[in-house]
Amino acid sequence: MIPYRAILDVPRELVSHLSRLLRAERRLRGTRKRTRKSSPWWQAVYGLVWFRNGGDIGNLGRGFGLSRTTSYRYLNEVIDVLAEQAPGLKDALDRAQADGWPHLILDGTLTRIDRIGEKKTSVKGKKIDAWYSGKARAFAANLQGLMTPGGFPIWVSDALPGSTHDITAAREQVLATTRPYLKGMPLLADSGYEGAGAGVYVPVKQPADGLELDVDTRTRNALLRSLRCLGERGFALLEQRWRTLQHVHLSPSRVGDLAKAALVLTHFEHGMIA
Repeated sequence: MIPYRAILDVPRELVSHLSRLLRAERRLRGTRKRTRKSSPWWQAVYGLVWFRNGGDIGNLGRGFGLSRTTSYRYLNEVIDVLAEQAPGLKDALDRAQADGWPHLILDGTLTRIDRIGEKKTSVKGKKIDAWYSGKARAFAANLQGLMTPGGFPIWVSDALPGSTHDITAAREQVLATTRPYLKGMPLLADSGYEGAGAGVYVPVKQPADGLELDVDTRTRNALLRSLRCLGERGFALLEQRWRTLQHVHLSPSRVGDLAKAALVLTHFEHGMIA
């Protein structure tokens, strides 16, 4: 094996912030000093390298002098302490309201995962792969997110199986909590959220009979799409900066925590966390 040097392109302040969280977690657990293979600082560096680049966890850990088991344990600790800092939906809505945003953007994404054999019964009564998304044509997890008008992510949901439609995921994870805020701060969404109810604006679909929409409706759709499309930036910002989200090789049960951890890292880098 040939060792080589590399540079981690994250601010030093972010490593310090994460190492403080890890140190606090060790104190909470009663971990004695010098009983761990790595210090909180180097555990933070290891975790951030994986968030930035993904890759084989065991192989990456070996570069930090960690066994395969310790590599996974250290990484799970990093994900946990970060995910705990992620804002809840109500907290994110309260902050958005206090900041005076005129609207928010609701969007969903499908995060690719490894193949999983979990089954469920479809609406047609057939047994299907719960985590397979026909839309993405891949095994994936469904994540919902709220973005500012400029497309910056302020909240992400837990993960649901990839076969879950966006409107179903929104009804389960978003709409009940957002309802009291919608009068003064509506949500803009794509046509996949049709039927979400008052305060959630979606484009009007083309009539099934082939007739064209009237000019006012077409203009409304164009204006709505021009505003809503900025929400695409939110998940792109998370996935391009923290590449491990592009294809998650951990258990699907960790996808939601992983996305929340990436959100916290993004908030720190953009000055939203002191």
